[in-house]
Amino acid sequence: MATSKVAIEDVWQRYRTSRDKALRDRLILNYAPLVKYVAGRLGTSLPAHVDEGDLVSYGLLGLIGAIERYDPGREIKFETYAISRIKGSIIDELRSLDWVPRSVRSRAREIERAMLELENRLKRSPTDEEVAVEIGITLSEFQDALTAISRTSVAALDELWQISTFGGDTVSLIDTIEDPHADDPSAAMGQTEVREALAEAIQRLPERECLVITLYYYEELTLREIGEVLSVTESRVSQLHTKAILRLKVRLQGSLAR
Repeated sequence: MATSKVAIEDVWQRYRTSRDKALRDRLILNYAPLVKYVAGRLGTSLPAHVDEGDLVSYGLLGLIGAIERYDPGREIKFETYAISRIKGSIIDELRSLDWVPRSVRSRAREIERAMLELENRLKRSPTDEEVAVEIGITLSEFQDALTAISRTSVAALDELWQISTFGGDTVSLIDTIEDPHADDPSAAMGQTEVREALAEAIQRLPERECLVITLYYYEELTLREIGEVLSVTESRVSQLHTKAILRLKVRLQGSLAR
């Protein structure tokens, strides 16, 4: 059972002072449900052979790191900070295993290039048919490709925040959360530009794709629940989500490169 809010604050205060391992373990037990939550969310879009228990194990490492590194002075809720670190730990481990088929990676890059070229040429979001023609495949093959990509999509929207800057650094989701004690105005400006570019890119998505992104990431509905809202199958929602992510990735990278 989770510790009461007052009690957990007392544990935090004592842990910050002593760094006692027993106190750290109490914090881990209290926040363990966050790991289960993140693993469950990520697991819905992964192949069946990826065991949720493994995801939980990877995520626990992120939770431990979050507890050890958390700085309350940044005025960020621990849960917000921890979820980002848990997710990052799971994603890093999955990437290290390199389980995504090379053909799927190649097709995803091909679709991204086609979307970028068509958007530049047409000055609007291309249709599925237009992207398929640009690549040289049928509409059915294009939809099958989206399904395959969706099953291997680990980072999804969070990956959009891993954008390399000209200085060689990366902007991560947690770094875009406002820090009133920040002492680097130029870095803060860069992070603001990333947030604004993503918000603009989301607004420019086709209506149904924009709705899927909003319901999934902001309302935290499952793909099945979104399907019920849109009166489509869960697999169709997955395809819409994947198309939206590919469009956002292309647009965000293009915006920051300008």
